Amino acid sequence: MKKKILITGATDGIGLETAKRLHSEGHTLLLHGRNPEKLAAAERQLTESDGAGQIYTYTADLSRLSDVRQLADSILQAHDQLDVLINNAGVLRTPDTVTRDGLDVRFAVNTVAPYLLTQSLLPILAPGARVVNLSSAAQSAVELDGLRGKHRFIDDMAAYAQSKLALTMWTIAMAEADTSGDRVFVAVNPGSLLGSKMVKEGFGIDGKSLAIGAEVLTRAALSAEFANATGRYFDNDEGRFGSPHADALNPQKRQTVVKVIEELVH
Repeated sequence: MKKKILITGATDGIGLETAKRLHSEGHTLLLHGRNPEKLAAAERQLTESDGAGQIYTYTADLSRLSDVRQLADSILQAHDQLDVLINNAGVLRTPDTVTRDGLDVRFAVNTVAPYLLTQSLLPILAPGARVVNLSSAAQSAVELDGLRGKHRFIDDMAAYAQSKLALTMWTIAMAEADTSGDRVFVAVNPGSLLGSKMVKEGFGIDGKSLAIGAEVLTRAALSAEFANATGRYFDNDEGRFGSPHADALNPQKRQTVVKVIEELVH
């Protein structure tokens, strides 16, 4: 059965590779990108391939909460159902680490934007829909002032690791709060040091094949293996479901982090 799938950060890296796989299988894709030219190039690349699925494109800067809201509104106006949301977009290192909203860009893009987008699109998530959040093996305890934008990070990796734990925490919290009974909210580490632009810029290495990440995201989006995975964490370095950072399994700490995120989006 063909699905309608939204992928954020779909203009390069794991997002684009995942889009290629899903398009080749005939699924309808909603592709998001920050750069209009790169988004158009990604669309051309897919339409010139053998895939038969429809493609819709959406431009938004996920570091701006107003853009996230506009993105959600555009999708809600154009589509009455969404089967899969892959929150893939992420950032590690950038010259501008503070957003217009006064947040650290890692928390804004990696944590808050996907939370706001997911919450906004809940009304059109179909029965059995899946939300696949790109987590990371890099996870560390969340500094609430860092999440709020009141603390500036000198270490890019520290901000990134905290943002990915916060993402994993709200994934579990949202799974627990879901009243539909059949939707899946899952956090996935697609694999460490894959050859994305982020890895090349952040670590100065080519990295491993992007196909590793695209393959597990396709499984998370469609396979029976993930049908009952709501609230779980899949570690692709280990090739199995596992335990995230201990804080993600602490209900009180999850609630505290989600409360701050809610304050930021409202």
